[in-house]
Amino acid sequence: MAVAKRGKILKKAAVSAIIICMAALTFSCTGQKGDEQQIVLTSGFEEGEVFFVGSEKCLMPEINVYMRTSQSQYEHVYGQEIWNRRIGTQTLEQKLKDMALARLARIKVMKLMAADMGIELSEEENTRCLNAAKIYMDSLSPADIALMGIDPDTISDMYREYALADKVYREVTSNVNPEISDDEARIVTVRQILIKKADTDINGRRIEYTERMKQDAYERALQVHNDLKNGADFDTLSDRYNEDTQTEYSFGRDAALPQIFIDTAFSMENGSISDIVETDYGYHILLCENTFDVEETDANKEKILNRKKEEVFSKIYDEFVLSCYSDLNTELWNSVTFDRSVLETDKSFFDVYYESL
Repeated sequence: MAVAKRGKILKKAAVSAIIICMAALTFSCTGQKGDEQQIVLTSGFEEGEVFFVGSEKCLMPEINVYMRTSQSQYEHVYGQEIWNRRIGTQTLEQKLKDMALARLARIKVMKLMAADMGIELSEEENTRCLNAAKIYMDSLSPADIALMGIDPDTISDMYREYALADKVYREVTSNVNPEISDDEARIVTVRQILIKKADTDINGRRIEYTERMKQDAYERALQVHNDLKNGADFDTLSDRYNEDTQTEYSFGRDAALPQIFIDTAFSMENGSISDIVETDYGYHILLCENTFDVEETDANKEKILNRKKEEVFSKIYDEFVLSCYSDLNTELWNSVTFDRSVLETDKSFFDVYYESL
């Protein structure tokens, strides 16, 4: 059952969980503003130009920084075999390409937003960007620099644009500070025994049990439930009957779980045993460990706040992006692939930014 582990956000699988897709810009040769549609005629792209949006353009070295940083991070954790994995209909390599493109498109649009809003970096912020660029460049080997095709000016500009995007986001969301109650953010911890009524094949496809098999599963769940009510040890029965890969889970009200599972968990008291809860996974019996995890609830408040900020920002961003003309150099973009050369540096472009700014 795909439920979050204690203190974690719910995940379906290790690979898909770490793919976080940022809002992507749809590239075309048109821009819309109000009811008007205008066509931009271009004379082609400059050498190494991946895309433009408005007056901003993105060159291959910028894409290389984002892609190579992600490649190194993935291979460090999962090894080179990770590139053979597929996420839906795409390879992980294609997902990382799309993610790099989307992130950089977002940065470029936010730079245009900054100009529109009159937002600039202070002298101190510019200095920090220059320092971050020096730290990052000093961490790179000559091979790293050649692989990405970068120079100090490129990295300095990239850090300035990243910092400017940060500043725009903070400005737009500065007044978003809703009161988030303990109940709204509450995290509960339960333990469960799951008796399945379906299975999956090696490709993750669901295999339905027959009606007789489902009835047998329910009768086992009923026997386990009766034993617990009569004082049997939960751990002992879990070791014997639980068909999930784990026993303990923590989650909030917005978890991607069957609603009946969430409602049951949030209605329980510490130490209580639930009735049998039926979901598409099977038959669950819950033991409530903690109805209010203070530390995790506080952390969840921060997540909820960030989500509300993102909702406010996305609305303004989406309206602004309609006024932006954009185009993607598809011939160049389709030719971009990962070779198996990875960066030698142990410093991430993004980590250096957050450590320095």
